[in-house]
Amino acid sequence: MKRLLAVIIMLASGFVLSAAAQTSPASPAGPTKVAVIAFQAAVGQTNEFQRNFADLQKKYEPKRQQLQTMATEIDTLDKQLQAQGDKLSDGERASRAKIIEDKKKQAQRFQDDAQNDLQGEMQETYNGVASKVFDVLSSYAQQQGFTLVLDETSNQQQAPVVLYAGANTDITKAVIDAYNLKSGVPAPPAQPAAAAPKPAAKPPATAH
Repeated sequence: MKRLLAVIIMLASGFVLSAAAQTSPASPAGPTKVAVIAFQAAVGQTNEFQRNFADLQKKYEPKRQQLQTMATEIDTLDKQLQAQGDKLSDGERASRAKIIEDKKKQAQRFQDDAQNDLQGEMQETYNGVASKVFDVLSSYAQQQGFTLVLDETSNQQQAPVVLYAGANTDITKAVIDAYNLKSGVPAPPAQPAAAAPKPAAKPPATAH
């Protein structure tokens, strides 16, 4: 369950951070101050997330017990077949083997459905908490004067994710200006504003 939780948190975090990075508020201009955060771990360790995760575990406990019951039944039938196999006719042995195989397929479908449902609810739970954690992070970064906050990742091959960027860290315009200066291409002339159409003249009134 803990491994599944870690996988779900990792997948869900990508959606939240991608959206959050596009809505980061600007901070006052000043010297660059960088911070790092293990965002996924931070969300997973909040009291609210821990509470919600415990509630989910309780919700899916009956399904876990049902799956355990199915697994025990299959194991019992399998052992009985192995113990009695040489005493059974070919038809009886094949019939019992088919029953076991059908029960295994049923148990696998049950497990897959339960796991998919759990993953969906876990993602919703994570997203709901993560969005609020990001709001706190954003406010904290502004209050502490951080201009850049990077998400630490356990995957060394993955570059850190920008969670928050102050206005003075955006170098888009500076790069454009530098490129224009180097290329020597002048700015295109300003287009004149389109003349407003004159109102049509009214026809003279006809004398009666």
